[in-house]
Amino acid sequence: MKNIMKTYLLIGLMSALLIFIGGAIAGQSGIVIALVFSLVFNVVALWFSDKIVLSIYKAEEIQRAHPSGLYEIVEKLARKACLPMPKVYIIPDNAPNAFATGRSPQKAAVAATSGLLQVLSAEEIEAVIAHEMTHIKNRDTLIQTLVAVIASAIIHITAIAKWGLIFGMGRGEGSNDRGGLITTILMIIFAPIAAILIQAAVSRSREYMADTGSKQLIGSGMPLANALRKIDNLSSRGLTMENASQETAHMFIMNPLSGKSLLSMFRTHPETEDRIKELLYS
Repeated sequence: MKNIMKTYLLIGLMSALLIFIGGAIAGQSGIVIALVFSLVFNVVALWFSDKIVLSIYKAEEIQRAHPSGLYEIVEKLARKACLPMPKVYIIPDNAPNAFATGRSPQKAAVAATSGLLQVLSAEEIEAVIAHEMTHIKNRDTLIQTLVAVIASAIIHITAIAKWGLIFGMGRGEGSNDRGGLITTILMIIFAPIAAILIQAAVSRSREYMADTGSKQLIGSGMPLANALRKIDNLSSRGLTMENASQETAHMFIMNPLSGKSLLSMFRTHPETEDRIKELLYS
């Protein structure tokens, strides 16, 4: 419940930021233009997200009786979570990781790397897949798209304002609008950063919710805690995904890029130790 409220609060904060920034810099028409542009771009991305991401990572669809046993694990958890059976894919990559995608539970897909299937125990694999099934149940792809629409609208508005300042530089010299100019410059600098920070915070909140969902589906937080610790250890030692990109990193159970530390406020995933504490002690 805490993370659900936090998500709604953050989306509300981002929406308020859009209205304030848009109204101050671009006016009502500017807000509408930026929102329409962002909505079209992100809805198209949402509609084709499963095909695009699965293609990027060269995922191969599998069926029942595949030697990995992954299909049966997904099938069991789909029944338990009262979800439609998603498509199941294996990504040929040695780094252990997994993600879920799709615009709705009816159009969902779950993918795990071959490395995850080799490194984790059967119980840990089940816990990871339960985490991904919770993302599907919570419609996190849709929520992340909504947040992306608002964030990109803010970024577009500030970009318009930046070019407006550049091409309008020198106009109105000697006027009393110096304070307004400084305010606009500050908004151009800090509004996109604020949008990115809120977007990252929403992503972290949804990860905690998916961890909790895994714990509820499995009946224990220990298997997922062990899986996260193994994945994190291997990532810290340099075992990362070959085709990983910043644009898709938020989709995975753990950031597939290098284990280099980032400022915590910009992270799309919570710190592994914080996730483990939540799983074991809450």
